[in-house]
Amino acid sequence: MTPDIVPLHVIMAQLRDPLAGCPWDLEQNFATIAPYTIEEAYEVADAIERNDPVALKDELGDLLLQVVFHSQMADELGQFALQDVIDGICAKMVRRHPHIFADVSASDPGQVVQNWEDIKALERSTSSPDVSALAGVAKALPALLRAQKIQKRAARTGFDWPDSSGARDKVLEELQEVQDAASHAEIVEEIGDLLFAVVNLARFHDVDAEHALKAANAKFERRFRDMEDAAGPTFAKLSLEAKEVMWQRAKQKEKQ
Repeated sequence: MTPDIVPLHVIMAQLRDPLAGCPWDLEQNFATIAPYTIEEAYEVADAIERNDPVALKDELGDLLLQVVFHSQMADELGQFALQDVIDGICAKMVRRHPHIFADVSASDPGQVVQNWEDIKALERSTSSPDVSALAGVAKALPALLRAQKIQKRAARTGFDWPDSSGARDKVLEELQEVQDAASHAEIVEEIGDLLFAVVNLARFHDVDAEHALKAANAKFERRFRDMEDAAGPTFAKLSLEAKEVMWQRAKQKEKQ
């Protein structure tokens, strides 16, 4: 059965009806809804990470609602309609898959990605006055992910270390500059440079920095909760030395 998005479109239009609509929905605009759109995308990712298909179905519905909501507001302003959004993405998918819909060949996923990036670059050069290789990297992306993307873009122009040793040395250099910083403002700047350099090192090792940090966060949380469970209500009162012993025990438990 062909999916039908019309009922959702009709519901959204009714919620935004100036006379009989929902007061909350009528009060919204692109800027107020944008945080919800981002939140719903993260909740989709969380359901995938938890391998929860029931939650994934629900979260995908919430994310789809965001697309319809933004499209409805744009339609009211005479900018574009939901059908324009659908037509646009259909045309883009056909255009960016010439190995399926045209006569371009792509024998492996790497070539597909390269073709995709080449087509995107061509689209940017013909549709935007910004001709930079970094054009179009959304500023609202999480900082680690954005750093990774702009580094990849820069690397495609040849502005890159020849191998991972250069990226590693840059991390050490930036760490030293943090230590040498003479003011809080300098520390903030140098820590930013250090984080950027670490993302670059991750890229050289084909590691997604955002995913790696998420995994590190999860690992820390597991071990910290293990320490809390072992100590009970007295955990906060323990000495740092005692907490370190418990931390090492928590680490060892994960290796067993």
